[in-house]
Amino acid sequence: MKKTIIIASSVALMASSCVSLTEFETLQTRYDQTEKQYLLTKQELAELKEENSVLTRQNQALNTDMSEMALAKNRSESTIDSLTRRIEQMRHHYDTTMENYIQEVAGKNRDLTRAQNLLTARTKELNDKEAQLKTQQENFQLQQENFQLQRSELIAKQKQLEQEEAATKAKLEAKQRELETVRNSVTRALVGFADKGLKVETRDGKVYVSMENKLLFPSASWTVSKEGANAIKELAKVLEQDSTLKIMVEGHTDNDAYRGSTAVKDNWDLSVMRATAIVKLLLQSGPNINPTRIEACGHGEYAPKVPNDSPANKAINRRTEIVLTPNIDELLKEMKQ
Repeated sequence: MKKTIIIASSVALMASSCVSLTEFETLQTRYDQTEKQYLLTKQELAELKEENSVLTRQNQALNTDMSEMALAKNRSESTIDSLTRRIEQMRHHYDTTMENYIQEVAGKNRDLTRAQNLLTARTKELNDKEAQLKTQQENFQLQQENFQLQRSELIAKQKQLEQEEAATKAKLEAKQRELETVRNSVTRALVGFADKGLKVETRDGKVYVSMENKLLFPSASWTVSKEGANAIKELAKVLEQDSTLKIMVEGHTDNDAYRGSTAVKDNWDLSVMRATAIVKLLLQSGPNINPTRIEACGHGEYAPKVPNDSPANKAINRRTEIVLTPNIDELLKEMKQ
């Protein structure tokens, strides 16, 4: 449109005045230049429009971005405020926590100091205990060695004792057999008197020859009867054959009171006199019997076999017992050793 205006202006100018060709050419040249400038300007304008459109779009985008940034800024400021408050709260919490922590650490340090002091004391105590334990272990080791030594000695002694016990047992069994032999010998020797108040039995490792007074003595007397003397003589033969037997003669009475007119005043005296009479008769009948083997004693009425509550029982209690004991003195010495 500007080009048309320029051309019309040029034609009008030419029509209104006569110009020379040179001038026309000059004008033409100017026109051409102007037209070129117009085209360039038009192109620039188009480019500017395009650029303006781009800028407009960019401006719109920038406005949008600005709006979004403003919103983001507001959110950020709100977040910053929230974070600031949160930081302040955290700072306060941190300060409180640090103060509590410092106090706790101080307390822990005090506890640690006490614990270290206690540990030091316990360590010293432990070291002392270990030293004591070491000493005790050494002592225990010595005791154990001594114990082993004593145990070995004890085992040896026990073995020796077992051997000695076996030997003693064998000797006791031999003595028992010997005693049984004596009992059998006495029983055979006195078999004729078995139904006359004489009894042979074994008790407590001894042979008891029990003779009632009706066989040995008249009533209230200590003089041995003829039949009783015969029994004692037979017994003396057996006792002469075994010189190792110990002989105890015991006199017994019932509980009937004895009132003598001689030196024998009561049952004690009577029981002793009867025991002594039997001892003398044994020695007379068996000259090879060593008197040191014989003892006599009287029990009176105080060792009854049965209660003195009937004439039959009293007859049983009126007795003389000859107790034959194997000589085990050597055996007892061995046992004591």
